[in-house]
Parts: sequence; C-alpha cells; structure tokens
Amino acid sequence: MDHAQSPVRLAVIVGSTREHRRGRAIADWFVGEASDRPDVDLSEIDLADLDLPVRFTFDSNPALDDLRARLDAADGFVVVTPEYNHSFPAPLKHAIDFAKAEWRRKAVGCVSYGGVSGGLRAVEHLRHVFAELHAHTIRDSVSFHRPWNGFDDDGAPSDPGGAHLAAQVLLEELVWWSRALRAARLATSA
Repeated sequence: MDHAQSPVRLAVIVGSTREHRRGRAIADWFVGEASDRPDVDLSEIDLADLDLPVRFTFDSNPALDDLRARLDAADGFVVVTPEYNHSFPAPLKHAIDFAKAEWRRKAVGCVSYGGVSGGLRAVEHLRHVFAELHAHTIRDSVSFHRPWNGFDDDGAPSDPGGAHLAAQVLLEELVWWSRALRAARLATSA
C-alpha cells in the first residue's frame, strides 16, 4: 500500500464528559466538515462513553485496552475541548495520561469552545502536555466563542462560513503533518 497518499486515520476525541455539554454537537459538526474529504478516515472517541478507571494505572483492562488500541491505530487526532477555569477538563487529561507511546510522533489538532476566549487557553495548556508526549500540535485551530449562543437547534454554527474555513485550514495542516509523521514512523520502524 502506498502510505504516502493513503488517507490519514484521524481520531476525533470529545474531551468533555459533563451533562449538557456542547462538545458532542461541536464534534459532530467537525466530523461533518471532514467527512467529505477523501484524504481522511475518521473515527470518534467520546470520553463520556468510556468506562475508564478512576485510579491511574497502566494495567490492562477492557476500557483501557480499547482506548489505547484506538489511539494507536490513529495517524493523528482532533481534540474537541471546552475551556473550564482557564484550562481543559480533568477527564481529558486523565484519558491522555493513560497512553504514552500511542501519542508519540503523531499530529494533534484542536477544536475548542468556551467563553470570550473560545477555549484557546485550554488549547495552550494542551500544547504543553502533548509536547511532553512527543506529539506535534498544529498551530491552526478552530475555536467557538460562547458556543451556547453560537449554534442553532440543528447543531450548525451561527457563522458557518468562518467556521468552515477554519476547519479546512486545520484539516489541511493536520493531514500534511499526519502523513509526514506517519512516513517518518514507518521509515524508522523498518
């Protein structure tokens, strides 16, 4: 198989587990934006659907094994995160910490939401965490300011043109970096 041009496998991670969260609608919107692209193969990881252990462990259990396998299968990631108290949610950090090698030398893009900052402070904190895991975060991101007002009843953003453009810029960079890093991983593992 020609890995250079084959679609990149992107895992879209919904980082909030709160009730009445906006993250699920935003992740669905992003998946819709990316689904028409022939250069991506999408999967979703919704942390609210996982039964991760409360205590940190590297031991094997079905939920952790499934999470690690899904992360390992991905060439890159899109993290959909809210901003809570100027950072990202604890369940997201917990899920990130359960894996290590599965993140290494892969690209990470962010779609954020929150108050006046649109979640950008959460993204800046995530950049430090992913740098420690040897993952490459994409500079471009998508952010939604005050998303509780910024989406209609069907889950579409109130500024669809701007949101669409931001998503396409993020996807272009994410696909490029995911392919480049995949090729480098394959070359060094041979």
